Amino acid sequence: MKQKLIERLSTFLNKHKMRGTPATDEQIEQAEKVLNVKFSSDYIDFIKHFGRAWADIEIFAFEGNETIVGYTQSLREVHAETSENYAVADDGAGNPIMINPKGEVLIFYHDNGENEILASSLEVFIEENFEEW
Repeated sequence: MKQKLIERLSTFLNKHKMRGTPATDEQIEQAEKVLNVKFSSDYIDFIKHFGRAWADIEIFAFEGNETIVGYTQSLREVHAETSENYAVADDGAGNPIMINPKGEVLIFYHDNGENEILASSLEVFIEENFEEW
């Protein structure tokens, strides 16, 4: 992720005490192995800096009620068609926000099983949607 975006997020998250516990290399490697995916570099940058944190949506990592591993596994149990993606967030209406093998961010509409690409990367998604308050 661009340093300017990291600084912008850091300032906001520190101000609102919304920064999680940064992910470790071991956690990342284990999650990739369990989920059989390779996380995108911008997702890794985000969770290594901020852990589970807010960036217009709550981005999952390895803490809290929903973790990247647990949420992705639960999604795959019900919707096998999502098995090559990993779920990094939820839109608040139960629709998972996922990252595919190309690094694109997409939303999976669980009611009809359709996907929509939201951004070419997590970094672009955050840049286009994140607003400080």
